[in-house]
Amino acid sequence: MAEAHQAVAFQFTVTPEGIDLQLSHQALTEIYLSGVRSWKKRIIRLKNSVITGVYPASPSSWLFVVIAILATMYTRSDPSMGLIAKIQEHLPVSQSMSSQCQALVSAVVFSTMLWLLLIFTMRLCLKQLLSYHRWMFEQHGKMSNTTKVWVALVRIFSGRKPLLYSYQASLPNLPLPAIKDTVKRYLESVRPLMDDEKYERMTQLAAEFESSLGNRLQWYLKLKALWAANYVSDWWEEYVYLRGRGPIMVNSNYYGMDFLHVTPTPIQAARAGNTIHGFFLYRRKLNKEELQPIRIPGTSIPLCSAQCERLFNTTRTPGEETDNVQHWQDSDHIAVYHRGRYFRLKVYQAGRLLCPREIEFQIQRILDDPSPPCKGEVHLGALTAGDRVPWANARTKYFSSGVNKRSLDCIEKAAFFVCLDDDEQGMMGDDPVASLDRYAKSLLHGKCYDRWFDKSFSVVYYKNGKTGVNGEHSWADAPVLAHLWETTLATDCFQLGYNTEGHCKGEVDTSLPRPQKLNWEIPPECEEQISQSMEVAQALADDVDFHVFVFRDFGKGKIKRCKVSPDAFIQMAIQLAYYRYRGTFCLTYEASMTRLFREGRTETVRSCTNESSAFVRALDGGEPADVCRRLFRAASEKHQNLYRLAMTGGGIDRHLFCLFIVSKYLGVDSPFLKEVLSEPWRLSTSQTAMQLQLFDLVNHPEYISCGGGLWTGGG
Repeated sequence: MAEAHQAVAFQFTVTPEGIDLQLSHQALTEIYLSGVRSWKKRIIRLKNSVITGVYPASPSSWLFVVIAILATMYTRSDPSMGLIAKIQEHLPVSQSMSSQCQALVSAVVFSTMLWLLLIFTMRLCLKQLLSYHRWMFEQHGKMSNTTKVWVALVRIFSGRKPLLYSYQASLPNLPLPAIKDTVKRYLESVRPLMDDEKYERMTQLAAEFESSLGNRLQWYLKLKALWAANYVSDWWEEYVYLRGRGPIMVNSNYYGMDFLHVTPTPIQAARAGNTIHGFFLYRRKLNKEELQPIRIPGTSIPLCSAQCERLFNTTRTPGEETDNVQHWQDSDHIAVYHRGRYFRLKVYQAGRLLCPREIEFQIQRILDDPSPPCKGEVHLGALTAGDRVPWANARTKYFSSGVNKRSLDCIEKAAFFVCLDDDEQGMMGDDPVASLDRYAKSLLHGKCYDRWFDKSFSVVYYKNGKTGVNGEHSWADAPVLAHLWETTLATDCFQLGYNTEGHCKGEVDTSLPRPQKLNWEIPPECEEQISQSMEVAQALADDVDFHVFVFRDFGKGKIKRCKVSPDAFIQMAIQLAYYRYRGTFCLTYEASMTRLFREGRTETVRSCTNESSAFVRALDGGEPADVCRRLFRAASEKHQNLYRLAMTGGGIDRHLFCLFIVSKYLGVDSPFLKEVLSEPWRLSTSQTAMQLQLFDLVNHPEYISCGGGLWTGGG
């Protein structure tokens, strides 16, 4: 109870002599410093809003324009062509000001208007420049003169030292494809999957849709595309993620792994100390917008950074019909799970971020804490792993007031969630392959109750110092969390480091208040619901067949030397493997990002094509090598072209998805759309590239990671 008493700023008791008021100096100091920290953040946000609002110009450029206009007026020339005089005539306080003062104010007003017009023009030019995507379709290593001029203009109009969100207003909106283009590409994508009779039937359905209902639905989408920054993203988040009523564990959440060969320290608490500190260093830069805008690797082309806004202090809350994503501006604590108990760990003390050694000290306190879990607390996290409706009902009934609400708020409002596992994981032992399988499954679903799957991300720390991350999918896609994860790993190893004993560097303030153990009052009815959610989650976890392996024969460098895209190479290999396994082809999903556009997320690349099936049949049928090579080149080029189309707004599936949503709003049925969206994806193949600039893998190949993944069902 000591922590609870410290949290109270004052206490009073009524005595015969009067009221005895006792102020807590420590609590008042904490309140003051918390307020100072909050106001600093508000000032920083205001400053960044101004800088981002005038980008690609700078606030100081306003002064330059004002001085330039005043200088030309001093030479008795009128750069405004009479506008300054017009402004002077209509000044509301012109009668109480001297003529010189009126002229000065009018010149400043005109200068400001001219400055804003220049900003608008520059932003419009940059937006038009960023709408040019022909460079992506040019042959690798050969750049046209048009593209060379375009690159130079982008650099000129991009300004200097952009903040993280500086490009947001200049990014183009996602273009809406024509109905005929989408239908044509769709029919081409399903041709290798259908016999002549089925294909003829689908062609007729498509023609009927294109000539009738499709145009009506497209008209509504055109309205949305004009009104909204992105005609897909809000519906995608709501209907694909938040309205799903099944478990998000396994079905939606994804994972990321630690280094494959390196464990910086074998001490669990120390690894947590460094990386938790690294996460908050990243958050500090994120709040100040000091992170560099994310760009396409090797180019100056910016990507949308909107997904970064909900990286921290975010949780998904369940509802009966749809979930919600809640985000808080700030949080000074993390939620920690260990051996069936939940803790609130403050990472700020007297307004400063705890150093890694102090966080290690606090984590070790949790590891050494002998207190037992509350009744019903051990498996509480299973509610977030099971079906969403029972969790929504339980949350409303048992966690909307009292001690349960206060404890749940501590978890949901935490910066992120931490799991301290008693297991050892990683590639180890006599069977390293099987150990990697166990490691990945542990990160994906754990024991079904020892993760909080609703948090934006949960970090798992194992007994042997290994770590990993589990991410909730609705608020952002994997590359955003991957950037944070890899930056934190690099900070852990190359910036913070450990002492010779494996502990974090720095000194410990032993007077730090202990982490606060959360209390719960779980009634038997709620325990029954927890048990039911646990059964659902456990059945799902047991149904996951997971295999991770390390391929060492060659890497993407050798594939590139053959002048082939590594992604296309892997996709062709997957098509060949599936055909040899099943004797047929299937609808194949690969995710491509659309973050070249404002608020862009993903688009589907349909990897099974006429060209890929021709190559697979030729290779499996023993055709001559030169024939197979020619067909492989054609299939790879086709795949790359589809990938580029998806990235530049020419994909199929998001457009069809939005047409389907409009049809549901209008209450009309489309046999074509119904059949398209009911087709099962038998293969789902996606990858998240490492941010290679953070790691020198040439000189330190041991810092390679297995990356991460998302489980997908298939036939």
